[in-house]
Amino acid sequence: YVHGGESEGCMKKAKLVLLILMALLAAVGLFVTFKPLMERASRQKQVDEAKGSFIQQLEQIQSVKDTEPEATPYAQLREQIEQYNTWLYEGKQIALTNAAAYEQPAFILTQYGLQDETFGIIYIPKLEVTLPLYLGADDENMANGAAVLGQTSVPIGGVDTNAVIASHRGWNGYPYFLNLDELQIGDLVYIDNIWTLMKYEVADIQIISPDDIDAIKIQDGRDLVTLLTCHPPNTGGRQRLLVFCERASE
Repeated sequence: YVHGGESEGCMKKAKLVLLILMALLAAVGLFVTFKPLMERASRQKQVDEAKGSFIQQLEQIQSVKDTEPEATPYAQLREQIEQYNTWLYEGKQIALTNAAAYEQPAFILTQYGLQDETFGIIYIPKLEVTLPLYLGADDENMANGAAVLGQTSVPIGGVDTNAVIASHRGWNGYPYFLNLDELQIGDLVYIDNIWTLMKYEVADIQIISPDDIDAIKIQDGRDLVTLLTCHPPNTGGRQRLLVFCERASE
């Protein structure tokens, strides 16, 4: 009888352990299933907050322009960006040499009175993509949206400029530039900064090697924005997909 009781106790313990293991496996399964959704939701929240912050800043600028219509918002920053873009062109982007150069922002926006480092918004209607835009393609900026490569033009428009804007080909459950290869000649891309909304039209599409720096340089006489992402997707970025967009009439 004693042995029978011990056996029954062992069986109960075994069942309890089995139930605990099954519960743990179920929890792990749920975590694996919902983790990408949670990451996507978190990233979406972050992107939406950055876009909201930029829109709020535009509203503040508009209120100033209503009272001072002739004033240029953040005039010092605008002037220095124009000088920087000219310096890049005239110097043939000599410092555009490696990843470290890409990561460095041309300007720290908060030093000029902006509330954060969001430079603007990029909107691609065909892909239903809207991302905040940052200067400098470091890990943080790439995670938060799209980033202008250092040592390429700051996107304010103008002849002899080429702003190269990079974003992930999908990362942590969020698409970013995942479907960039669906763009075709003639599709539109919009860049909204604190001064103006600019419209660009897809003019060319190329696939290049990661070290083909000449392909992303300024082209004489053209006002360009070049979208850049890894190619093909999910391959560790053996190549780069470039979408060249030229300024279109408003």
